[in-house]
Formats: sequence, structure tokens, C-alpha cells
Amino acid sequence: MDLGIKDRVAIVAASSKGLGKATALGLAKEGVHLTICSRDKAILESTAEEIRSQTSVEVLPIPCDVSKTEDIKNVVNETIKKFKTVDILINNAGGPPTGGFLDFTLEEWQKAIELNLFSAITFSNEVISYMKKNKWGRIINITSYAVKQPVDGLMLSNTVRAGIIGLAKSLSNEFGGDNILVNNICPGRIHTDRIVFLANDRAKKEGKSFDEVIDHMGSDVPVGRIGKPEELAALAVFLASEQASYITGTTIQVDGGLTKSLM
Repeated sequence: MDLGIKDRVAIVAASSKGLGKATALGLAKEGVHLTICSRDKAILESTAEEIRSQTSVEVLPIPCDVSKTEDIKNVVNETIKKFKTVDILINNAGGPPTGGFLDFTLEEWQKAIELNLFSAITFSNEVISYMKKNKWGRIINITSYAVKQPVDGLMLSNTVRAGIIGLAKSLSNEFGGDNILVNNICPGRIHTDRIVFLANDRAKKEGKSFDEVIDHMGSDVPVGRIGKPEELAALAVFLASEQASYITGTTIQVDGGLTKSLM
């Protein structure tokens, strides 16, 4: 299938590893030129070289803390300097700390909002004008299945990531006429650093081994296993493509059937 996005330009946030890296590589394999960003400059440079070695696209790595507005603005500005435009935005960020409502200070709530919600608002705000000019754009938010089914012990994520869904639906309505499509992807249990962190945290709390917790996390999924980053990336690449030209305002989980809600 020709996805029709060769030579498009994408910004993929938090893309030195995990879901962001898998998505960036998936786009690169379709001929999309990339700006990738993360806080760890060394890992970021290594990822950029890895993508270049596997594809023929240009990759611009820019260190960025997505919780900082000025860093986000710099990523977009540098992308425009190099590529002249932005066609695809993948909003992505690490998960906030685990815990219940009474475990967090207001300052910690603010940090979670800045990391997981305001970063998506800021990136979207910075790129939409270029997409409007071109009458073509894709914004894809990588969130969590917790937006459809709150997870015990993930109070910050349950709350803050849900705001992205409201943002995306509103943007899809406002800018659909400009051919800017906005969708959300909700990963379930996928083998990334985040799932390793959550498994270790749960193992300590329950007095179990890491392997026991990981095995249980997989057995609890209807398909019987934890997912792979490239399985989520496949959906992100499709949603970024011409083949998804009539899909907008949707929230799709990639979770092996873990989510029990109907919608």
C-alpha cells in the first residue's frame, strides 16, 4: 500500500526510544523526513544515526524537554529552518509519577499538566499555522488506554491525559476544513521503559519479582502478551498517511483487547 507521505516532514516528540522512536522509524521507512527530540542528547544522536542508517531520509535531532515551552518553540523553529514546513506532528511524552490523589502536591499536578497536556497544546499551537497554509496536516497524540478506562494508581495520568482527548476532538472540528486531521492513540501494555518502571513499582508494592509481575501483565491481556512498540507505530504511520484521509477526531487503543469499555 502506498501511504502517500514520501518527502513529508514530521516532528516526533520524545523519540529517542520507546514508542516515539518506533514511530519515527516507521515514518522514516515511508520516506518522511524527521525532526526527533528528547532530553538525552547522546541517546538522541544515536537514534538519529540509527534511523539514517536504515533509511534515506534526513533526520534532525534537537534536545528538548517537552515540559518547557521555549524548548518546544526551538524544535519547531529549527524544523522550519531546515525543512521549511511541518506536515505531521506526533505528540508524545513520558508518563507522570504513579500514586493516588492524596499522594501529590499541587506542584506535582502542575508538572504533570505541563508534561502531558500543555506540551501537546504548545506543539500543536506552533505547527498548525504551517499546516493551514499547506491545507494538509496530521496531528497524532500518543496518550494511554487510561483515557478510556482509568487505571488504579495512575491518578495523574488518568486525569491529565484525558484532557488531550478533549483538545484533539476540538481541534479536529475546528481545523477539519483545512485538511488537518487530529487523532489519538492509546497504548496499553507495550514493552517500553514505562512498562518496566510500572512493573518494578508494582513488584515492590506487592512483594513479587519483576518477572512475576511482567508475566501477569501479559496474561491479563486477551491476546496473552505485552505489545511491541512497532505495533503501535504501525497505526501512527497509517493515521499520518493519505490513506487515513477521512479519519479524524478518533481515539483508538492499541492494547491487545485490554480495555473493557465499549467505545
